Amino acid sequence: MGLKVDRKPRYAVACVTSMGVRITPEDRMAVQNSNLFRMQATSAETNVLNVASSLGCECLALTKFVEGSPIAAFIKAQLRARNIAYEGKDVPQGGPWGFRHQFNIADSGFGLRAPRVWNDRAGEVGRTLSAEDFDTERIFGREGVGILHLSGLIAAMSPETTACCLHLAEEAKKYGTLLSFDLNYRATFWKGREEELREAFHRIASMADILVGNEEDFQLCLGFKGPEAGGKDLSAKIESFKAMIDQVRQKYPQAQAYATTLRQVISANEHLWGAILWAEGKWFVEEPRPIPVMDRIGGGDGFSGGLLYGVFKGWEPEKWLQFGWASGVLAASSLNDYAEPADEKQLWDVYAGNARVQR
Repeated sequence: MGLKVDRKPRYAVACVTSMGVRITPEDRMAVQNSNLFRMQATSAETNVLNVASSLGCECLALTKFVEGSPIAAFIKAQLRARNIAYEGKDVPQGGPWGFRHQFNIADSGFGLRAPRVWNDRAGEVGRTLSAEDFDTERIFGREGVGILHLSGLIAAMSPETTACCLHLAEEAKKYGTLLSFDLNYRATFWKGREEELREAFHRIASMADILVGNEEDFQLCLGFKGPEAGGKDLSAKIESFKAMIDQVRQKYPQAQAYATTLRQVISANEHLWGAILWAEGKWFVEEPRPIPVMDRIGGGDGFSGGLLYGVFKGWEPEKWLQFGWASGVLAASSLNDYAEPADEKQLWDVYAGNARVQR
């Protein structure tokens, strides 16, 4: 038994997300001593969609917007340019102290100066997401979605988004949509809600066909016991992850794929980058190799996006992992926080290490 999209849906991949903007200093400067910034529409979940959308597949973001906001208009225009359709209510701002879209303020780091990220999410409109905002019978039933991707970031953002993710996961499974869940633990989102979120994440994981996360994600989100993830070399992390997934498979046997990236930071400009996947009863490993880094943010989302594209296309698991690895590299080679491949060949060339000029 393998992962397979059984029909030809309108949308290759859909996600639940809260959109915002990311502002980054020019020329890899630090935030505190810069006065020129570039802005892009962003969310971890649409970053995952961007691999498939760039390669011609229609994708869908289920979200929410602030009515009349120029930032909302900017986000919508950016999503259209990225071939990502969107659905979601436009809600009144409610005055200057009301709703808005989040700001993600970040720099890329340089050398031994690490990247720094500051999230400003007060009043974020996406915290009020509700499954009632969406016509699930039309989206999943009549139009069809190949894979619904959920992230622990949106699942843990607020009680409302937790309930929204749970309901949409149930609706997706009812119509035969594959479910991908990237655990994405964030301590600040979990503070004071540990018991509630542990139960919610367990319910989503129980429905998931694809689970993505590192050792700490599985330990902190789902309560598995294991060694500390920090401080180990990458070869030890591979063996430790395998041991962890042997436990996870016993509790979540319905999942057919488990994956994570492997990263060791040499400097802000160079990482060792690898990945590991269990699928169809076998382990597949991309041994870490050095990659140059322009901006590391979004590398993990690029990996997930490439992996899901391979699943959607019906490839063999080994190719899912290779394509995901290369998609993560492509994201890290860009100042955008998403991978935007020109075509499949570009990613296969990245995987092969072929950086010769293309004429």
